[in-house]
Amino acid sequence: MISKLFFPFIGVLKKWQRARLRRVMRGHLVLKRSENVDRIAMVKQALTEHRLELAERDFSSSVMGQRLEYGEKVVRQYLLVRCGGLDLNQALLSALGKKDGRVVFYLPKEWRDILTQHGFKVAHIRSGILWQFYVVAVLSYGVLQIGKILLTGLLLRKRAKCEQKRYAAFVDLGLGNLPQQIDGSQSHDVISWYLQWSGRAADIEAVRHTVHNAPTIHVEGIEVLQARHVLPDLEGARAVGSYAFWGLHACIIAAFDCLRGRWWHALLLNQAALAAQVRVLPSTSLARQYLFHNSGWMYRPLWTYDAEQRGSEILFYFYSTNCESFKRPEAYPPLPYGWKAMTWPRYLVWDEYQADFVRRAVGVQTEISVVGTIWFQSSAAEMPRLDKPGVAIFDVTPFRQSRYCILGLDYDFYTPGTSKEFLAHIAEASHRLNAVMLWKRKRKIGTMAHPQYRNFAERLSEQEHVVLVDPEISALRVIESSCAVVSMPYTSTALIAKAMGKPSIYYDPTGLLQRDDRAAHGIPILSGVAELSAWLSSQLGSGK
Repeated sequence: MISKLFFPFIGVLKKWQRARLRRVMRGHLVLKRSENVDRIAMVKQALTEHRLELAERDFSSSVMGQRLEYGEKVVRQYLLVRCGGLDLNQALLSALGKKDGRVVFYLPKEWRDILTQHGFKVAHIRSGILWQFYVVAVLSYGVLQIGKILLTGLLLRKRAKCEQKRYAAFVDLGLGNLPQQIDGSQSHDVISWYLQWSGRAADIEAVRHTVHNAPTIHVEGIEVLQARHVLPDLEGARAVGSYAFWGLHACIIAAFDCLRGRWWHALLLNQAALAAQVRVLPSTSLARQYLFHNSGWMYRPLWTYDAEQRGSEILFYFYSTNCESFKRPEAYPPLPYGWKAMTWPRYLVWDEYQADFVRRAVGVQTEISVVGTIWFQSSAAEMPRLDKPGVAIFDVTPFRQSRYCILGLDYDFYTPGTSKEFLAHIAEASHRLNAVMLWKRKRKIGTMAHPQYRNFAERLSEQEHVVLVDPEISALRVIESSCAVVSMPYTSTALIAKAMGKPSIYYDPTGLLQRDDRAAHGIPILSGVAELSAWLSSQLGSGK
């Protein structure tokens, strides 16, 4: 009955979504035909670097804590994550895809003015109304966040306290990032990497993560266990009372400021709630080190500033090196969206090339540690057994056209045509050399993959000399089983292979990439079937 009642509305919504998607794709076509194909990228770069008109005096220490000098950057980072992502791309493309189209999107006035400066027509009244609704929504969410933290603290008083252990904490991990039980092989997950890294906190007894339903395990005497939240819950009447007083005060300030058009406290109230939680916790309950990975590079959580002030070390690590844009024939393009807004206190990178990338993003004075390959994901799935020399292949799955348009990319490389040529050339060369093509795709994205690629991949996988590897299996295990490694530019697997002493190249079937591109990290870039075949022949013939 309920489904029948809402069926007409669902039909209207789907029709509207299809119409919007068509406008987005038309907008992408307009960009490609224009001389400003990088228009969206330039807008996003401007949003990254434009300093908001907010000074330290505009922030309340009661809401934000004592690190007010970071207030503007925290607000800008949070806006970039919440308002400057793919939804904004769609709004911009949708406006371009309609005659005299205007951008309708929830943005503060300063950012709407930036869109205007870059030639976009903006519906300021409608966008301003949407922005006000958005601010009220996040203010409400902040109030709920405060209530949730308080309620959890009150309920915790009725439970027995757990023994406090010294620990490190990982943020935003998945099940594949935890240590795996693999027969005859090491688990190449990020926690296993951390526990063997010389720079880890030496006195820890445990590693915590927030992966749901993960069992507690022990790795070399260190307990690896699930925590309900990254931060410990409030304990004790004093902590709960202090937090309740702060919460009431902060809600009043944020709501009053919101009525005056001072929206930033309302925007960050849910983040300030976590920072206040850190301030009332005993310092001994905080982690020795908190580790964040580069999937969330733009926004450094507000609470990390307070945690750092109370003795915790905040580490930002790269599990990948494919972060830079391709070099153009004329010059290098600006750094991609968001990188210049970073404020992490310490960066863990693979090599000097990546260290240079970080310095170009945030300055030469930042603290950077070159630590070599950082493992990230592993799987206990069994590796295929080979009866011939294996060539490990790592490609990049192209998205379907609609998704590709939404990404707003200004350089067409990861397309179905490029991927098909990449795979076809390697398959032909390895077959001619009587070798096995050990093919590991980057990840499972299902129907988001371009249908042309999916159809081609299905046909290719049927060939006798092509062996598919579960995408969840660590690249290191695949490389261990191979004689040579061919990667699509500029995936990190080429660097992993080099570090393991395996012959490694990037293969560019288009001939469009610049061979001296610093994004290659010194890995050779081969182009064309002749170069690829000659290199594979030399490696397989050498018996490496």
